[in-house]
Order: sequence, then structure tokens, then C-alpha cells
Amino acid sequence: MAGDSVPSMTDQPAPTVDELRAYSFVVFSQLQGFLIAGTIHLGERLGLYRALAAAEEPVTAAELAAATGLHERWVREWLRAQGAARLLEHHGDERFSLPAAGAAVLADPSSLFYAAGAFRHLPKRAEVFTSLRDSFRTGIGHPYDAMGPEGAESVEAMFSNWYRHMLVPVMLPALDGVVDKLTAGATVADVGCGAGVALLTMAVAYPASTFHGYEASVHAIERAEANRSAAGVDNVTFHHVADEPLPADGSIDFLLTLDCVHDMTRPTEVVGAIRRALAEDGTWLWAEPKALPRYEDNVERNPMAALMYGMSVVSCMASALSEPGGEGLGTLGIPEPRAREMAAAAGFTRFEVHDFGNPVNTYFEVRP
Repeated sequence: MAGDSVPSMTDQPAPTVDELRAYSFVVFSQLQGFLIAGTIHLGERLGLYRALAAAEEPVTAAELAAATGLHERWVREWLRAQGAARLLEHHGDERFSLPAAGAAVLADPSSLFYAAGAFRHLPKRAEVFTSLRDSFRTGIGHPYDAMGPEGAESVEAMFSNWYRHMLVPVMLPALDGVVDKLTAGATVADVGCGAGVALLTMAVAYPASTFHGYEASVHAIERAEANRSAAGVDNVTFHHVADEPLPADGSIDFLLTLDCVHDMTRPTEVVGAIRRALAEDGTWLWAEPKALPRYEDNVERNPMAALMYGMSVVSCMASALSEPGGEGLGTLGIPEPRAREMAAAAGFTRFEVHDFGNPVNTYFEVRP
């Protein structure tokens, strides 16, 4: 039976049973990933990972339930799912532990590698698939605010620790003359600033400078204002771009766009606006997901290519097509050659690539 073929619905050779089984395994592996992602969301939201990280030895479901105030039967099945997914270590007798790497990735919000926060908006992400059916028919996607407050919170969780840990000590010193300007007092703009973490990190380090965040998401602005209050700084102002657009007078000394230009409906126009805003001796730090011009190269050389293209359909391209006439570049839509072309077309003449060790993003230092 294993080598027998099954009638085909096309003119292609009929697949064998073994081929069907192998392909079905690939398909159901994707469903497994979706369901385990849901259990990661629950573990982060319910404090299960934090409790596991605090445990001095492997725990049973009853012990973890007692530590978290949750129902033991639900905790037991959650532990089993996490163990089967190799996210937890099983020590026999249904005792589980969170490995040290797991504690950094799933339980410690201050860790450079913390990733659990990225799963906070998973329920909203799942809801979006219903509206995406219409997007495929109409061509119009949805803005980030369609994800609700959880969307802004999740994006903040995905990117904030990198900039808290790396921006001031590693990234800024690699840019020509930027630290000297910030120390003396510069005007800085973050376009697509999200929850404002990068700006606030710089504002604390460089109190003589003035910082402005520009953002289209109402939910992100709300989080940015809350973060500003918590930071206790008075040299940061956040602007909703619909009401207060980027200035066009060359008054910005240093400008950042951190993983957002590809999400914009009209990125070509935005790059032109950035050139008009930037001083003649200014610097633009532009971060984009690591991408190559050819689809084949992305798939062969990027182990996260499927994730990136999937994220594009649900989020990045959906945002970039959220208005009629959107360019729809998508998550991997700005590889280095295209970034160079966009910058040159806007009047920039200097373009340098930096690799700061980020597994997802590459960074461009762009100057007039």
C-alpha cells in the first residue's frame, strides 16, 4: 500500500500514499505551530513562564497551578503541550522545567532575547483572517490599529529591548558624528516611532537634545505617552502624523525609521519627506528586515522566510495596502538595492550598510 498511487485531480502523476503522508505532515505542522503559538500567548499572559523560571526544581502541574492560582487540569495540559513542543524540559513523572535559554526568551521582559511579548496580539491576529478574505477581493488591507491596543503592545515588546540594550552603546557610536551632535544638543525625529522606546532611551542619555516622535497609530501614541510619563523626561514630544506632519524645513539633525518604511502605504513619498526634513549635514538611520532582491534567494538563505512572508500577508503588506493606491511593499520589500534606489531618488548621496548583529534587521546610514 505504501507505494501505491492515489487518483489525481490534475494531469500530474498521481501522488503515492507516502508522498501524501509526507505532505500532510508539512501541512499539519503549520497548524501545530499556530496552536503552540496560542499556548505561548497563554503562558505569557498568565505568568506561567515566570513561575517556571522562579522554580528551583522541576514542577508538577499541581505545584505550578498552586504557584499561579490557576486550575490544575488546564495547567497540566498546557505543560504537556509545551513539553511536546520542546519548549519545556520533561524530567519524568510529569515534572517540567524551563531551561535557562527559555527563561531569557519567554520569562524575562528585560532580556535582549525576550520574545514572549510578541505573542500578546495573537487573538487579534487570528481575528484578522476573516477580514483578509475581503482584502484579497478588494485589494485593501488594514492599518495596525486594526489589531487594537494589543497590537501596539506586542510590537513594542518585539523591538523595545533591542533598542534599550543596543542603541546608545553600540549603534549610535557607529554613525559618523551623531553622538557628538546628540551630546551638544540636536533635534531628533523618529518617524514611525511606535511606543517611543528608542526616542526615550536616547532622551535619557542625551538630555541636551530634543526628540520628536511621529506615528500614525493612535494606540501606539497612547503607549508612547504612557512610557514618556514613566520615564520622567521633558525633552520628548509625540505627534500624530495626520495632525502634525514631519517638518519640511531641513531642521532635523538626526532621523530614525526603525523597521517601518516597508509598512507604509506610500514609502516613496515618505523617503522624499525625510530628505526635506533632514539638515544638509544630518543623518538618517534606516532599519529594514534583512531581505534579498530575489524570492528564491530569500527562501534559500533566510531560515525565517516563511515567517516573514506570512507576517507580510497578515500585517506588513496589509498595512502597506490599507489605503487605495498603497505601494504594498511587504515585509521583505526593501532589500538593500531598492533602499539605495529610493534614497538616491530622494536626493541622498551617501549610503552605508551596518550589521549590528540583529538577526532580523539590517541598518542603513543615509546622508544628503
